[in-house]
Amino acid sequence: MIDWDVAVNTGVRLVRPGPNISLAEARQAVAQLRELSVIAQTHVRDFTGLTSLEPAGPATIVDRPGWIRANVDGFRVVLDPVLEALGPSTLSSSPVGTITTAVGSRVTGAQLGAVLAYLAGRVLGQYELFLPPDPEGKAPTGRLTLVAPNIVQAEQELDVDPHDFRLWVCLHEETHRTQFTANPWLRGYVQQLITDYLRASHLSAGDFVERLRAVGEAVAEVIRGNEANLIDIFQTEEQSEILDRITAVMTLAEGHGDYVMDAVGPQVVPSVAEIRRRFQRRRHGGNRIDKAIRQLLGLDLKLKQYEEGAAFVRTVVARVGMANFNRVWESPDTLPTLAEIRDPQAWITRVLHPPLPLTPGEEPETE
Repeated sequence: MIDWDVAVNTGVRLVRPGPNISLAEARQAVAQLRELSVIAQTHVRDFTGLTSLEPAGPATIVDRPGWIRANVDGFRVVLDPVLEALGPSTLSSSPVGTITTAVGSRVTGAQLGAVLAYLAGRVLGQYELFLPPDPEGKAPTGRLTLVAPNIVQAEQELDVDPHDFRLWVCLHEETHRTQFTANPWLRGYVQQLITDYLRASHLSAGDFVERLRAVGEAVAEVIRGNEANLIDIFQTEEQSEILDRITAVMTLAEGHGDYVMDAVGPQVVPSVAEIRRRFQRRRHGGNRIDKAIRQLLGLDLKLKQYEEGAAFVRTVVARVGMANFNRVWESPDTLPTLAEIRDPQAWITRVLHPPLPLTPGEEPETE
């Protein structure tokens, strides 16, 4: 389906170079990011009350090509088993099979590489959930990665204190690592949702051709300043329901990360308020072409996740405290739905204060 080598080569060839700094400055940034990623672990643990169940060393520091290679490896871990399970007969009648037959795996790989090249210049860091097995065949549980050139470029553009900004970024990404390593079930839950989403694509060749035609309309709508994105075009109704669950858990995770990075305190990041103000402006900035690409790829939806998720966490913690908020991490049943993220009290009522069960013969109260 996808020529992974073409994806990597295309992405590495197209990605823009990082900021122009000296070798000494680059080495200093890498060393400091490693150090701050370790310092962030204590701050996140003490503030959230979540304790990682796995040993954690410093973050892995990469450049933009390194980020592209790591993400292609992650895609392979998730996609290859699904494609093998589907089998040739299923693929031939699916959108995946249609793409493969029509344009070939090399073109599909080039398309993926082009998207990764764009993203590689924007991502500051991530917790990589899906990694290829080590030489002994053991699958790692995850890896915290920071993209040094992007962090340096962002702090230069924002004109903020480098130490404060780097620690601020580390706090966000370390929160993600802690979410998954303190709650091991969460990784399997997310992976299963992604697998279910990929397997739920049951479009006929005719349907898929119609969706391709809709892509041009979506691009035109975005250029005209209207709402549209490629995700909505290609997903089936079943996929839409699964995506709602994926969106809910990722909104919680991203919002929790944003809440922690801002709330740890000015004694840790003295200029946190100024960093947040300038960074928020940068998130929503960019020229018209950049904004159109972000919208088509669904990146504007991700910005909404940060904002809605942080508001949910902030509201719940304010009303019931951090220990009660941490009930969200107990099981899939205690995760908020999308509706509950937008109505935090509904989650509090369902998970923390459910109505008492009726005794035999007792009638429910009515108004």
